[in-house]
Amino acid sequence: MSTAAPAPRFVVPALIAVYLIWGSTYLAMRIAVEGLPPFMMASTRFILTGVVLLLFLRARGSPWPTRREWLYATPVGALMFVLGNGTVAMAEKHISSGVAAVVCGTMPLWVAAMGRFFGEKTSVREWLALVLGFGGVAVLGMGGELRAEPFSAIILFLAPISWALGSLLARRLPLAKGLMSAATQMLTGGLVMSVVSLIAREEVPVAPPAASVFAWAYLAVFGSLVAYSAYTYLLANARPSVATSYAYVNPAIAVAMGVGLGGEHAGPEIFVAVALIIAATVLVIRRPAPKLEGTSPLPDPLPRGGAGARS
Repeated sequence: MSTAAPAPRFVVPALIAVYLIWGSTYLAMRIAVEGLPPFMMASTRFILTGVVLLLFLRARGSPWPTRREWLYATPVGALMFVLGNGTVAMAEKHISSGVAAVVCGTMPLWVAAMGRFFGEKTSVREWLALVLGFGGVAVLGMGGELRAEPFSAIILFLAPISWALGSLLARRLPLAKGLMSAATQMLTGGLVMSVVSLIAREEVPVAPPAASVFAWAYLAVFGSLVAYSAYTYLLANARPSVATSYAYVNPAIAVAMGVGLGGEHAGPEIFVAVALIIAATVLVIRRPAPKLEGTSPLPDPLPRGGAGARS
């Protein structure tokens, strides 16, 4: 009688890293923007991370991205990091990290919703997930926080839509291979975001709070490099449903951290919205395995933030 092969030894530690780190980035971002301009904070983070990742991959023998790959990385980087992450940083100046995480948790649902425009069919299972997930968003909107900050709410809802669109676009463009693709997207997105920062006339305070600087460093080192490396390991060594399970774990962790460590208030509508969006995301991600080989897992929604959105 045959037995299933044991999972690689680092799958569980990698899962814990992705769950906790990407779940904590929303609170870290809220702390960072308390003392640093949002677009400048995010642009420097991704430029630094992109340069480090690029140099590391080059040292390991990866080819330098071609001019064409840099060109196609620019719109993807702008969608995912400027509109998909920078807007979250901007919104978190007025909206709690827990609410931001719940809204960003809808990203896989937007991928399913917009997939039809990219030649992908939407199954009955996914339609049910969309009804559940966007029902959760409606419940979340009934709370006072989003209604009290309409502009921040609008740009926050733009984040998962932009990240989903960038993810769908990334599947169809001739980008660099493997992690080099992430490096080019971070660099191009960070550079575009620095232009946005200049246009917005953001200024770094003479003496930014130590907590904001520490949060920025945490986002750059752990949120991007460590967690993304762990996620890449999971994609190579675990089932896609396991690797992408962070998408429905992170919102719950972010809400818990926001309440427990950030002193944020979470009303009943947040917990109802979290439950509905998690159920919807499970339906989307844990879909039945296709009969044909060669399908790829859902793209990373927050490098995340980010990611995240991630964030």
